[in-house]
Amino acid sequence: MGVYLGIDIGTSGTKTLAMREDGAILASATREYPLSSPRPGWSEQDPEHWWQATKDSVRRVLKGGRLKPADVAGIGLSGQMHGSVFLDKRHEVVRPALLWNDQRTGDECAEIEQRAGGRQALIGMVANPALTGFTAPKILWLRKHEPRNFDRTVKVLLPKDYVRFRLTGEFATEVSDASGTLLLDVARRRWCGPLLEKLELNASLLPEVFESEEVSGRLTAGAAKELGLASGVPVVGGGGDQAAGAVGNGIVKRGVISATLGTSGVVFAHSDALETDPQGRVHTFCHAVRGKWHVMGVVLSAGGSLQWYRNQFASQEVAQAKRKKVDPYELLTAQAAEAPPGCEGLYFLPYLTGERTPHADPHARGAWIGLSLRHRQPHLVRSVMEGATYAMRDCLEIIEGMNIPVREIRVSGGGARSGFWRQMQADIYGRKVVTTAAEEGPAYGVALLAAAGTGAYKNVVEACTATIELGTGASPDAKAKRIYNRAYPLYGRLYRSLKEDFRAIADVVSGS
Repeated sequence: MGVYLGIDIGTSGTKTLAMREDGAILASATREYPLSSPRPGWSEQDPEHWWQATKDSVRRVLKGGRLKPADVAGIGLSGQMHGSVFLDKRHEVVRPALLWNDQRTGDECAEIEQRAGGRQALIGMVANPALTGFTAPKILWLRKHEPRNFDRTVKVLLPKDYVRFRLTGEFATEVSDASGTLLLDVARRRWCGPLLEKLELNASLLPEVFESEEVSGRLTAGAAKELGLASGVPVVGGGGDQAAGAVGNGIVKRGVISATLGTSGVVFAHSDALETDPQGRVHTFCHAVRGKWHVMGVVLSAGGSLQWYRNQFASQEVAQAKRKKVDPYELLTAQAAEAPPGCEGLYFLPYLTGERTPHADPHARGAWIGLSLRHRQPHLVRSVMEGATYAMRDCLEIIEGMNIPVREIRVSGGGARSGFWRQMQADIYGRKVVTTAAEEGPAYGVALLAAAGTGAYKNVVEACTATIELGTGASPDAKAKRIYNRAYPLYGRLYRSLKEDFRAIADVVSGS
């Protein structure tokens, strides 16, 4: 029985797992690396860190799973989306990669829409509006602000595709991740020549596009030696982290929705046909299922808001957790449970790094609103969790408004591992939620893609049906659901009331 490696190049670390053909996970390992923010709103990483973490995690998985190099029958790659790796003619990195949560490209987004002939014309070409996190505005930013680096650049790769290049020597990507560049004709699943022409970008900058389960290259002898694998192992296209995570959760059929509450939050719906929101509030991308698409709403600081709270305000809980040898989040959620649903009128807006869905506003900022003398620390931490979950509901409401059926919500990420937060999601969404037995996320999804692409299964749907089992569920509490249904509309009004103030704050900070 073959073994398949899934490698996920994330924002905080790279995770590798080994999956047996029947879906059983044999071993996994993660290596973390730093993120740089040289200016407010900027987010960068050194791609070499991804490669070193890939080598280290693969070797640890081989050792932990007691695997021989010949056991590995295929490799799948996932990774953080939208990041830009600029390579010169020697195929060396020109500058640190600009990441998905980098917010420096507001002017370039406006330029793209203007060159395309307007927002609706752009959506007509690539199914999405221009957002600061996407790849295309990063390329224009480099051309405008670092022209020497732009002139040196001969190839632009996404994070996982840079690792693919180091593994195989091939310049390749696949449709789900390429959709997030803003340069892919999502309907036709190929680079959008008319938009590239309008932006005055040469198509040679971009790699070849594959379907997600297609073999895109094979492990070179040099890379195999560094990783401890056999040369010639096929590497499939893989998927952007969200599409890959959806495959890992079995979101490969119409009506099954995923809500992934990690550092960012994503509500993801499979679609058999191309479906777009006329207002561009959600993304429409190619799915990692051949010939299918997905609709996706993204919350930039979902679990990241709770992480920020832990880092800035919970030093006592962190120290106590260390003494008790438990996760600090266990203590924080226990504290949150002391406050009632709705936090007695306290709201938290989770816009710590701006927001995508539904506001597409890089200037939005986090805020507590409604504080009174009655509120204590449990209210503060619970309100952070509620605010992030309200933001996830924003995404769900838009998807339902597009007449995409929601028959089942599968939850994953840190917000699903916590029973308290899982119940809160059911209460705020007003629907039953269920976990899947596998909690390995995108790495598991691309291991399934590798199994499908190398012949272990006929296709991705068959691979998911054969391997994915459902786990723990939670149904809405009637009383909590009523409270949240009353509170949720006011949550939405708070952003609208503060929108212009957020812009004014940004002007004060920038000195403009």
